Amino acid sequence: MSYTIAMVKQLECEIFGRVQMVMFRDFVRRQSVKLGLSGFVQNTEAESVKVLAQGEEAKLNQLLTYLRKGPALAKVERISETWSEPKQIFDNFEIIYRNLFDRL
Repeated sequence: MSYTIAMVKQLECEIFGRVQMVMFRDFVRRQSVKLGLSGFVQNTEAESVKVLAQGEEAKLNQLLTYLRKGPALAKVERISETWSEPKQIFDNFEIIYRNLFDRL
């Protein structure tokens, strides 16, 4: 992605409901890449999904619309969202995989 920091907005979301084990992270990554956004998505210990996305505000609002619906097997109950100016710019959009053995 080639943005200047002035063009970029940042959206941080936490999505609650049936959002793990339903391909939610893959769904978020695919939608984000289509929209030309950068950032990451990851599962949380609280069984929610965290998204940090950067890009043009209109594209981030489109992503937010997708997040409210989620993939076919998901059931989104609520989303917390925080908008800000980014402190750093990400180059791409990634899924962060948590090592399940970290909990042992």
